[in-house]
Amino acid sequence: MGDFMPRVSAAFFAVGVLCVLIGMVFGMWMGAHGDFTAAPAHAHLNLVGWVTMALYGSFYAFTRNTLSVKLAWTQFVISTLGILVMIPSLFLLLLNGNDPKFEPGITAGSMLVFLGMLLFGVSVFRELTRKRG
Repeated sequence: MGDFMPRVSAAFFAVGVLCVLIGMVFGMWMGAHGDFTAAPAHAHLNLVGWVTMALYGSFYAFTRNTLSVKLAWTQFVISTLGILVMIPSLFLLLLNGNDPKFEPGITAGSMLVFLGMLLFGVSVFRELTRKRG
């Protein structure tokens, strides 16, 4: 049967683990300082960065024999770029009094994250509708 987890699944989990570790450290920092101004960014980092990426990785592990490797890797790159742009922009916006100069980063990152989810939807529906042997 070969390896259980395709490399793309491991890549999604690797990014997810990095996000949750950063999220935990930032959460501890906020708690220690009693300043929860950036709590929405912390929540987005954990939800989009950890939970969503782990779900993507799980799906591709479950569908390892039928997945489109090119589509999965494209989705990985776009989703990861979205997180790398959106989350820091949101942190900066919140920590700088909602300064609108950070909004373009949030918008661009959000669009990439959304595009990543659309590509995931293609993978899911591709799996749903594929011929079963």
